[in-house]
Amino acid sequence: FKMDTTPESYLDLFPLDAIVYLTPDSENGKYFTCFRQGRTRAKDKVYVLGGLVDESIHKQLTLRRAREQSLQTARLPIREYMVKAPNARNYHSETLAINQVFDVLSTYYETRSWPAALRAGVSSGKGYVLRDTEEQ
Repeated sequence: FKMDTTPESYLDLFPLDAIVYLTPDSENGKYFTCFRQGRTRAKDKVYVLGGLVDESIHKQLTLRRAREQSLQTARLPIREYMVKAPNARNYHSETLAINQVFDVLSTYYETRSWPAALRAGVSSGKGYVLRDTEEQ
């Protein structure tokens, strides 16, 4: 993947309607599932990985930031393809580190398979398993 870095804001570099802010707090998981049906062209969009350099989770912070900037939001389709797995701590989290989100997106780009992409980026420690492996 080719990447450029710049001190400029994404708001100054791209049209607002092209920006999709990725946040686990978005209700829009269907946005990504429509890639498979060809209704949305990923290359027409700019994806901002909503992340924080912090060890704690601040619920709704990235969603609020996106809304303040009048941006479309989306989340990875974890709820659509995965289920909560029983675990000793009863812990389940859809919040991923930026590198995990990048792994999911790059695997999806290569395979066009959400199950494969989610398997690559969502660790078992998050408390989710793919629906087809629920009983394994």
